[in-house]
Amino acid sequence: MTEAPAPAAAPEAGPAPRRRRRRPLRPAAGLLAWAVGLLFFFPVLWMFLTGFKQESQASTDPPTLFFRPTLDQYAAVLGRDFVPYLLNSLQASVLSTLLAVVLGLPAAYALSLVRIPQWRDSLFFFLSTKLLPPVAMILPLYVIAQNLGALDDARTLTLVYTAMNMPIAVWMIRSFLVELPKEVLEAARMDGAPRLTEMRRVILPMIAPGLAATALICFIFAWNEFFFAVNLTATRAATVPVFLVGFISGEGLFWARLSAASTMAALPVIIAGWTAQRWLVRGLSLGAVK
Repeated sequence: MTEAPAPAAAPEAGPAPRRRRRRPLRPAAGLLAWAVGLLFFFPVLWMFLTGFKQESQASTDPPTLFFRPTLDQYAAVLGRDFVPYLLNSLQASVLSTLLAVVLGLPAAYALSLVRIPQWRDSLFFFLSTKLLPPVAMILPLYVIAQNLGALDDARTLTLVYTAMNMPIAVWMIRSFLVELPKEVLEAARMDGAPRLTEMRRVILPMIAPGLAATALICFIFAWNEFFFAVNLTATRAATVPVFLVGFISGEGLFWARLSAASTMAALPVIIAGWTAQRWLVRGLSLGAVK
């Protein structure tokens, strides 16, 4: 009698496949981010829509949601010589931004890569100038501009905005320079590259996104500045923020016309930010741990 063959051994079970854990909070976080974004964007959207209303529809209670769009308010804004104010703002903002970046770059270089004596005191001095309230500076600035015959001059605003943005430019550019790889700079110096060549061929290409981010932030601060503009200008060099105040009069507040003017005033900053958003993100994340 033959023996029955032994049953084959069952194959050993391998490790169970790991199931990907679902993260139920990820969709909720996305919806929350969209809700917060729409919440912050809603005033801008409402301002944009109000600019297409008639004055009788702009201040109703409850608000008018359905209306026939019109360009009358934009035509009225352009009819009040909006373009000279726009050109004054562009001149003061662009020139002051260029000066702040050009002057802040060597200062940041000296405070980050050269280590001049008492560099901490110098950094604190730059920071302390931002702590001084503008109302404490307006009287001496006004007296100096009056004695020099520089009141109501866009060049005066350019110098004031340059001084206002210098601390921001120095601190931001220095933060980018500190994060540069020391090996690259040492290699350039070992090859005998002078400081100007090192700055032009090594440092500037590496911190170009940071410079773009710095320039954009300085431009926004200068474009939105109102206090110095309203006190140091009258008619020839008045900027866009001063122009917007003209819609607040004793006759009332012209909401529709003010919304149209505010939309036109915000367009240059929005276009600049949209155009430079790639450089802005790269610049603000330069040196971050990835």
